[in-house]
Amino acid sequence: MQFGIFTVGDVTTDPTTGRTPTEHERIEATVAIAKKAEEVGLDVFATGQHHNPPFIPSAPTTTLAYIAAQTERLILSTSTTLITTTDPVRIAEDYATLQHLSNGRMDLMMGRGNTGPVYPWFGKDIRDGIALAIENYALLHRLWREDVVDWQGRYRTPLQGFTSTPRPLDGIAPFVWHGSIRSPEIAEQAAYYGDGFFSNHIFWPASHTKQMVALYRRRFEHYGHGSADQAIVGLGGQVFMRKNSQDAVREFRPYFDNAPVYGHGPSLEEFTSQTPLTVGSPQEVIEKTLGFREYAGDYQRQLWLLDHAGLPLKTVLEQLDILGEEVVPVLRKEFAALKPTHVPDAPTHASQLAATSPEKELVP
Repeated sequence: MQFGIFTVGDVTTDPTTGRTPTEHERIEATVAIAKKAEEVGLDVFATGQHHNPPFIPSAPTTTLAYIAAQTERLILSTSTTLITTTDPVRIAEDYATLQHLSNGRMDLMMGRGNTGPVYPWFGKDIRDGIALAIENYALLHRLWREDVVDWQGRYRTPLQGFTSTPRPLDGIAPFVWHGSIRSPEIAEQAAYYGDGFFSNHIFWPASHTKQMVALYRRRFEHYGHGSADQAIVGLGGQVFMRKNSQDAVREFRPYFDNAPVYGHGPSLEEFTSQTPLTVGSPQEVIEKTLGFREYAGDYQRQLWLLDHAGLPLKTVLEQLDILGEEVVPVLRKEFAALKPTHVPDAPTHASQLAATSPEKELVP
């Protein structure tokens, strides 16, 4: 099982000090957090894609390539690649380039994002969101698998005899997760292609996530990719930890209460009882995360959100230390003991290369 973190790249005022980091500081902090994730033994770092203040990750492939050059083992991914408003040709070429630069240490997550105004900024209509996601990914899927593509659709100009460059590393397309919180159409899309489904359920109750994952698993089996329990599932989460639960709650409460997304709404206690957010001791994080398996089944990737709501970099790095030292080692052992042998691990470039050409080995 893969464990890691994701960021949405928000630039938020620290409610305890009144200080707002600059964009430059936030970009540098993103890199520092990713490097720390590898240092403490995590597997994955993922960044979002936003094109509006107060967010800084408008160019995820640039950021991930820079991180790839400074890491050795970490899988670089996205927590959202805007398949609706980013041209699929651009995605095909940008992420194939990242695949080469990282020597295969990457995958990506398709999503529609949560910022409505982004659609007209890129000449699209938000009412076409689902249709754009379906059509654009259908083209992207072909661009990575066919050397010459003839294509005509509704939302972009036709392609005639087009070849995207560079071609995927070793002829293997990057693995794709389809991320969604609320849209069954995206779970269906992931199942149709046999791709991964990432339920970023950080704002939703377990009952909703259970329904979405179950739909994806049923349809994955329907399309002949394997049994339902072999489908590739990822889950989101949020944590804030201190040795004592009371200290964690006291320290995190002002950040929660003033967070741009969920601040000034439900109480911290209500939110932690109804969503994956865990604020407490490392043991509480372990217990709640293990509980995700009860409604999502055996899954392959767990990502947590740590660096949001104005938390200072020093605090985020402390959280990573706790994850790496006290939480993830236990979760690795516990999840490994629970997982049946027929349930696959999350695909990586190395595993896909070995499956297609067993005699080949990934260059270190």
